[in-house]
Amino acid sequence: MPEGDTRQSRAPQIGFGEGFLTDIWYFAALAGDLKPGKLQRYEILGEPILLGRTLGGEAYALRDICPHRAAPLSAGRLTREADGREVVSCPYHGWRFGTDGACTAIPSLVGDQAMDVSKIRVRRYPVRESQGLVFVWISADPRFSGEPDVEPPTFPGVVGGGPKLVDRMDFEAHIDHAVVGLMDPAHGPYVHQQWWWRSSKSQHDKAKKFEPREAGFAMVRHEPSKNSRAYAILGGEPLTEITFRIPGLRWEHVTVGARQVLSLTCLTPIHEKKTRITQIVWSDHPAFWFLKPFIAAGARAFLRQDGDMVNLQNEGLKYDPTLLWIDDADTQAKWYQQLKREWAAARREGRPFVNPVKPATLRWRS
Repeated sequence: MPEGDTRQSRAPQIGFGEGFLTDIWYFAALAGDLKPGKLQRYEILGEPILLGRTLGGEAYALRDICPHRAAPLSAGRLTREADGREVVSCPYHGWRFGTDGACTAIPSLVGDQAMDVSKIRVRRYPVRESQGLVFVWISADPRFSGEPDVEPPTFPGVVGGGPKLVDRMDFEAHIDHAVVGLMDPAHGPYVHQQWWWRSSKSQHDKAKKFEPREAGFAMVRHEPSKNSRAYAILGGEPLTEITFRIPGLRWEHVTVGARQVLSLTCLTPIHEKKTRITQIVWSDHPAFWFLKPFIAAGARAFLRQDGDMVNLQNEGLKYDPTLLWIDDADTQAKWYQQLKREWAAARREGRPFVNPVKPATLRWRS
């Protein structure tokens, strides 16, 4: 096994609605959220994480707990030492740590107290910035100090400069329930009944082709459904492709001639019962120049309707019922569970991931 490879027997087996995938990239923040010298506390997979940017502009992530007395390092400050090295100082006793996690100094030590402080470390999380997004690698092995053997995804349609829309919301649900709700094709007419989107009375049979994609699957490029009125604002003859990738990334790439719209939804588990939803839209379509306030309001309403339904669903989930999955409307949810199991098994067994999704045409009514 190559040095730094994270594919070890540590990756746990996980069931639906419990546990998390590891040895994988999680969306953490927008690049613009991180300011040089600023220390910010996040929680991902139930772990406190200090996410910051050095004075030189490089993003980094450390476990947000000082190993001395457990104070959050994010409450301290980032400084530059005489040798030019940037360090995070704990607010409690001033212990200093490099952005690689290694302790550089314990101020309370006196000259004749021999101690190799470099042996003291806080957990370091690999970080990648890509297309204005910040991803954090969560390894199954908390002692992992190498570099990941895979890279975060890149997305088509990141055009028109920075994002046109950004919206965030926390769902009171495990990421599995949030993901399944996100990809559910049959709830739209009941949960989302805005006049500008679609009516519950406009349901009809649908058949969509799906193909496996890297660590996920896609509803291959097609004309949007005729009862989806929102696409009308784009004019022309739009084509759309919707892709999902574990652990929780879903994007819709719409093209109208040479113009593009990319709507990316990132699901980040805060802990077992809370998931952060970040909705990001890029576009070079003129509709976003004139109708941005209306589009933003619609997107917010859409997300909050989903959040309200998650809260309603929790009223039933608290009794731990057996869930009934049907074909074809629930096939994407089944694929998600298969993808999770295969990813965890591949990492546990130290072998390449084999996508379990096969090409298929799914049919449902909505």
